[in-house]
Amino acid sequence: MTAMKLKRDGPVAILTLDRPAAMNPLGAAGDGETVRALCDEINSDLSIRSVILTGEGKAFCAGGDVKAIADPAGAFAGSALKIRDYYQANIHRLALALRGVQVPLIAAVNGAAIGLGCDVACMADIRLAGRSAKFGATFLKLGLVPGDGGSWLLPRIIGASRASELFYTGKIINAQTAHKWGLVSEVLDDDALPQAALALAKQVASMPSHSLRLTKMLIRQGEATGYDQALQDAALAQAISHATPDHREGVAAVIEKREPQFNR
Repeated sequence: MTAMKLKRDGPVAILTLDRPAAMNPLGAAGDGETVRALCDEINSDLSIRSVILTGEGKAFCAGGDVKAIADPAGAFAGSALKIRDYYQANIHRLALALRGVQVPLIAAVNGAAIGLGCDVACMADIRLAGRSAKFGATFLKLGLVPGDGGSWLLPRIIGASRASELFYTGKIINAQTAHKWGLVSEVLDDDALPQAALALAKQVASMPSHSLRLTKMLIRQGEATGYDQALQDAALAQAISHATPDHREGVAAVIEKREPQFNR
């Protein structure tokens, strides 16, 4: 079974992790290419304005496949160099693909988001959680480190102290604690989560496509640049935005006191 499936609801793309019997693990051979291809499809379609990422069944993503990790003849066996290459060609490929989605990505976390699953949720721009959701960075319990970039992602979301607590103890936190710590924006009843995520995604998708993509680009670039460079990047993106029909429509709508009708 493939790692992920894609469907559309108007301008919203829905990516669903699709191994429910095993709680949607990631990291099997080919997962990186599967996820990269789906993300490339999204990026190449300007009619897509937002994306929901969720899990099929009762879990978001329970992390890597521990049985596959333990397999003495599997992809995680062999020399350190072989394992490094496998991470870079597969797990890192899917991580870079999800982080590289050019429109806003909303994680609707249903159930467990553990290890790699927690980090996948952190690759989204916005996270909503069902009440049954739980989060953990449990790599050290397996004698491993966060090998998919989680040590970069998580501290930027919840701060170094709380991220370190999760990494160093392997503790699991519930949705309410995740909300208190700023890991998720909102906690909803499990059965209300899909519709709430879709409503938010459609609200986002009502904005003009080019401005959405440029704004996300500025946010991403701002994670690694100083303020002076951020201003230069913003000036260039703003110049591009001024030249779009959606900008002219937005201004006209304000002057005419009506809702804008952006290019669909």
